[in-house]
Parts: sequence; structure tokens; C-alpha cells
Amino acid sequence: MASDGDDKVVILDLHVSMFAMRPKMALALKGVHYESKEEDLRNKSSLLLEMNPVHKKVPVLIHNGKPVCESLIILEYIDEVWKDKFPLLPSDPYKRAQARFWADFIDKKIYDCIRAWLFKTKDTKDIKEELVENLKVLERELGEEAYYGGERIGFLDLVLVSYYTWLLTFEKDVELIMDAEIPKLSEWGKRCMQNESVSTSLADPLKVYDFTLQMWERIGVA
Repeated sequence: MASDGDDKVVILDLHVSMFAMRPKMALALKGVHYESKEEDLRNKSSLLLEMNPVHKKVPVLIHNGKPVCESLIILEYIDEVWKDKFPLLPSDPYKRAQARFWADFIDKKIYDCIRAWLFKTKDTKDIKEELVENLKVLERELGEEAYYGGERIGFLDLVLVSYYTWLLTFEKDVELIMDAEIPKLSEWGKRCMQNESVSTSLADPLKVYDFTLQMWERIGVA
């Protein structure tokens, strides 16, 4: 990626974090060079604690020494700062509001299902049913469009596709066949993965699966 003038951009990262994948995709799409610093959340760096003293979590975007926290806020910040390069949010205020609404839906409904599965706080069958139901809602919102951004990838695509590798891991562990149960969303995910800025910014599904197995072993979850 080409450097963007004198800007220094750093992302405090965790490679399997769906939230940390988002700014990496956005910066890649806009051609903005950045440095990624992997965090160990069990042994947080002094830099992370300094840059995000409130939540103490990733991702954090550090732009010329100034931190921006929370992935959706980071995406909007990136879009505003580098607004002339591959705009992510729609220009129409109503469409922007709708994109923010669905992003909030994803980070509540989809994340809650993935978290419940990850920590086994609910019956797996119930989690699967809830997850598929929510994904079908998102399928209907996609409609006949190629992307949520219309003809090309946009803000909402980045928000949802950050869960894609986690859904592949979920599919591996649970009796879920995305091609059969959510075919339209499955095809959308494959389309997104054809974009190099997306595919190179997302975590390898096998690494996500290995991370999940290691976490289950560490916390004693069968």
C-alpha cells in the first residue's frame, strides 16, 4: 500500500478479532499504509493501556499519535479523513443512517450469538437457530444487490464480512451449512473475499478455529 503523505497510522490489533479486521480492510481499500501491532490481551501492552485507558481493548487506530477507539467509530473516522479515496458510507444522509442502524444490529445480534457459542453460555442448537434467523434478516436487507454498498463494497459490507471467518469456524463446529441455509449471504461473502483488500485483511479461518480450540482448552470448555 502506498504511503499517505506524512501520516503515521498504527493499528493495535488482535489477528482473530472481527473488530480489528475492519479498520485494516478500510485502510487497505483506501490505499493507506499502516503498521499493525499485535496485542496479547492477557498481557496488555503499556501502549494499549495508554491509548485506550477506558475500555483497554483492541482495535485502536493511532493516527499521528492520536488514538481513535471502537471499530465502528474508527471506520467512520477513516472514511472522513481519507474521504476522497474509496468512500465507504453513502453520501445520502438517510442511507448513512440505515447503514449505521444495520451495523448496530450486526454488533448486537450476530456478536451475541458468536459470543454465546464461544463461551458455551447457551445450548448450541438454540444459538444456531438464533444466528440463522438473524442472518436471514440480513439476507433480506441485502436483497438483490451485489453488496450492501450497492455495486461495490461499502461500510456495512466491512462490518458484516469481519464475521465471515468466524462463521466458517462456527460452521465447522456446528451443523450449519451456509450454502444451504443462507445461500444469498454465503454468495455475498464469497464475492467480498474476491476483493484483495478484504481477503488479505481477514484472519485465516483455520487460525480462527485453532484460536477457538486453544481458548476452549484454556477455559475448560468441552
